[in-house]
Amino acid sequence: MKPAMPKPKTKAATANIYAVVGSDEAEVKRVATELATNLTPPGAGDFGLEVIDGAADNAEQGAARIRSAIEALQTLPFFGSTKVVWLKNANFLGDDPKARSAAVQSALEELSELLDGGFDSGVTFLISATEVDKRRAFYKMLVKRAELQVFDRLDSGRAGWEEEATEIVRLRAKKKKLEFDDDALDLFVLLTGGDTRQIENELEKIDTYCSAGVGPVERAGVSAAEPKPARRTSVGATARMVVPRVTVDLVRELVPLSRAGIIFELSNALALRDLELALTLVRRLLDQGESAIGILLAAVVPTIRNLLLAKDLMERHGLPRSHSPFQFISAINRLPAKATEHLPRKKDGSINAYALGIAAQHAHQFETNQLINAMRACLTANVQLVTTQLDHELILTEVVVKLLGSEGKL
Repeated sequence: MKPAMPKPKTKAATANIYAVVGSDEAEVKRVATELATNLTPPGAGDFGLEVIDGAADNAEQGAARIRSAIEALQTLPFFGSTKVVWLKNANFLGDDPKARSAAVQSALEELSELLDGGFDSGVTFLISATEVDKRRAFYKMLVKRAELQVFDRLDSGRAGWEEEATEIVRLRAKKKKLEFDDDALDLFVLLTGGDTRQIENELEKIDTYCSAGVGPVERAGVSAAEPKPARRTSVGATARMVVPRVTVDLVRELVPLSRAGIIFELSNALALRDLELALTLVRRLLDQGESAIGILLAAVVPTIRNLLLAKDLMERHGLPRSHSPFQFISAINRLPAKATEHLPRKKDGSINAYALGIAAQHAHQFETNQLINAMRACLTANVQLVTTQLDHELILTEVVVKLLGSEGKL
């Protein structure tokens, strides 16, 4: 689902019923607001849009809001024009005591009957909600009768979320005429974690910085003296627009470094064999209260495992070193099923290839035996962290140094 990548709209059986739902609150509110504006008749003023606040405190209030929507739908527009009834931010469609109450369910049945049976063609109904139980009859009615848009928040703990988030960022950046370098895009995705609100905020910040004539971005720690990517250049007497390129350095400068960002940076430092940076990031994570076992399992082990898997695919099946994760993903997808049956999978059963694509860009810097031994060292470190009183930073440092030391061998 996708949080900012909506599921395809369902074909509306009734042209004047619209629904915008999903767990991505920011995107649901944005899309519903735009839709309400577009649906409201031009020049209708206050008579063209009737908004009913669907944020109820209890079941009785929820039932009352639903019946207010029913009444509004049954009331003809003034002066024979058209109007939009918007049941906004409904919070009684989920799976909680309020939503399951008899009062709310009874009111929803009445609303379903009205929507299913049809109402005056001069009235348009719009409902928006962030918590929706898709097993309920009301939701199934919306699927059948409404033009439905679903925006579910990306789960950054689920395998494969990076691919969906990358597409979200790419599309939104294109709208702002921003072009990311591949490594800058990867970093931006990890730092924003698939959160559409943060994605939009950070893209807006980058867009403002890249725009010609803007002042210094002092809060982001950017010097006013630094040159900014030009938006416009001139050729002779004709001015033309230049798409500004967003680099890794610019992303690092403007986008806050979250826990997920530091873990990504640590993984990247390991893959790039940057020993000094890797040790610095290990220390920073420990200082922030992260557990050593968490750092090992969230950053070190996945990085080495993905490097090993990518290296094996490249050696065993002749996959070329790629400069983009998506090139490697395409190469993996062309392999026979038997060659990929051992690879990590997403919940839907497809290969979690994005992380392997990232690793494939750096796997050439390591020997296969070195990576195998690194996995064994991680196992030893895991046991030491949970069964001994040895200093945790020392254990992690030893693994990193053995992997990235000057000899590069364990």
